[in-house]
Amino acid sequence: MSTPPSEPIASENGSRREDGEILEIRGGRPLVGRVDVKGAKNFATKAMVASLLGESESVLRDVPDISDVAVVRSLLEVHGVTVADDGEGTYRLDPSGAESAGFEEIDAHAGASRIPILFCGPLLHLLGQAFIPDLGGCRIGDRPIDFHLDALRKFGAIVDKQPSGIRLSAPEGLHGADIELPYPSVGATEQVLLTAVRAKGTTELRNAAIEPEIMDLIAVLQKMGAIISYEPNRVIFIEGVDRLRGYDHRSIFDRNEAASWACAALATDGDIFVGGAKQQEMLTFLNVFRKAGGDFDIQEDGIRFRRDGALRPVSVETDVHPGFMTDWQQPLIVALTQAEGVSTVHETVYENRLGFTQALNKMGAQIVVHPEGIASPDRRVPRRALEQAAVITGPTPLQGADVVVPDLRGGYSYVIAALAAEGVSVVRNVGIIRRGYEKFFDKLEALGADFDVIG
Repeated sequence: MSTPPSEPIASENGSRREDGEILEIRGGRPLVGRVDVKGAKNFATKAMVASLLGESESVLRDVPDISDVAVVRSLLEVHGVTVADDGEGTYRLDPSGAESAGFEEIDAHAGASRIPILFCGPLLHLLGQAFIPDLGGCRIGDRPIDFHLDALRKFGAIVDKQPSGIRLSAPEGLHGADIELPYPSVGATEQVLLTAVRAKGTTELRNAAIEPEIMDLIAVLQKMGAIISYEPNRVIFIEGVDRLRGYDHRSIFDRNEAASWACAALATDGDIFVGGAKQQEMLTFLNVFRKAGGDFDIQEDGIRFRRDGALRPVSVETDVHPGFMTDWQQPLIVALTQAEGVSTVHETVYENRLGFTQALNKMGAQIVVHPEGIASPDRRVPRRALEQAAVITGPTPLQGADVVVPDLRGGYSYVIAALAAEGVSVVRNVGIIRRGYEKFFDKLEALGADFDVIG
């Protein structure tokens, strides 16, 4: 079995360990080399939850060695699921011994991740009840769970909110429902899928999220015996079935990590080959990458990213798929500090995702955040009440600074900014980055980064 990401992991040369909370980075050199990405954090963890629905063992391949996976694994194990891995990313999940877990065991994971909310549907089908602890995750916005709870109520669940978490029951079982999401939330769409496949009758989900990771989850559920059809205009139909079996599936690659390394190549004037990255799932990102002055080569086993001359300013609006992902804008903003002119990034998904720019300004960037967004006749994404906008004026040389990681993507962006900056930076609380980046320190070493773990 592989070492859990929450415990020390020695790098290949034994010189650094991934349990450090503070990095000292000496910047000013390009990142050059190859890194490989495994399965997507936003898919693999959900497929692990789906294994609860089967009556036989499931096999999930290319699972990333990250802390979010460790949290889901632990939650499955406290519920009696046997989880074994081969140390290379293949997980075997046997739900045959699944049972109710004690409050203390579940509560031990309170605040560690937002994924526990997705256990609700499978546990209600399996046990007739579920307890979900207080939810954690990155503090990048309100991210209410009301979408989840409203959907579960429509399936027939009784929801009891308590100070320590949420207790759910389904004394009469769950039935199909007619659900329209007020926003195409990825998490709420996953909740409906994981609940509807075993509910009696048919479920119609309107305004669903259609991210590639959602489509991959649908593929997993279909392998298990589910009947799911996708129609135009974000409509998904699910016909409930009585029984599901295990699956054997290889995870879709992590397009968020791939885009992060691509932005690192832009920011540091580097040349990075991202093994496992694929063009189809990154079309929107690749267009913006090219417009910003990047170049890329699509190869059978990955994508090579590098600059194509001076960086150019761009205007970007984040949106749900197939739009520009909110997870892509933070590392992109670091690169845009080096573009010749004024760039604008409209954040329409999360209301607090531009707070990380304060640290970039401390390093010498010129970024102005407009807390109520910016109206523009060229906007293509409808304005939202909680949106923000960042206006980046460049190029501005970055200088080393002492910064504290605020969230997963912001933390990655701080590391890349430090690597692009002149002088020495101290980046604190880097443990958050392990939530979504496998063997992060080893990959930085492979690209020639100059850093030390000092905490």
